[in-house]
Amino acid sequence: MRRLSEEDVDTVSLAARELGGHKPRSQYERYLSEQGQGVRGVLVAYLDGVFAGYVTLNRRSDYTPFRDGGIPEIQDLNVLPRLRRRGVATRLMERVERVAFGESNVIGIGVGLTPDYGPAQRLYVLHGFVPDGEGLMLNGRPVLRGEEVLLDDAVLYMTKVSRPV
Repeated sequence: MRRLSEEDVDTVSLAARELGGHKPRSQYERYLSEQGQGVRGVLVAYLDGVFAGYVTLNRRSDYTPFRDGGIPEIQDLNVLPRLRRRGVATRLMERVERVAFGESNVIGIGVGLTPDYGPAQRLYVLHGFVPDGEGLMLNGRPVLRGEEVLLDDAVLYMTKVSRPV
């Protein structure tokens, strides 16, 4: 496991096709640039020399409560489907949490609500994250009771507080 480097950009971008969705090379170039500016940290994981996954730590979250509270947000945790269930996501989470807790006593994360996010939901709860109390968010605003939403865009934000040593 190490920080994203220029040499990783093509590897990650090609491998990301296995993750589904549209993640262009420019996304990883932006991540690398933001890492250089100190805005985002990016960790990449390799398993037996093969790229396995990555996670980022956004120090300037777009989610207002995190940004206003100076809470770094763990984002974009991804492990290639063929390499899941081998502890890669857990190790990425442990490492990014250590980095984040070196900067703040509270860290945040957002998770989707559809079944494909089920493993992430479980992982975050098992790592001690709890809902932040702001409710379900849609494009940065709270979802109101009775409102109809497209779950693809809905996110539940969660936080974790460091324990005193």
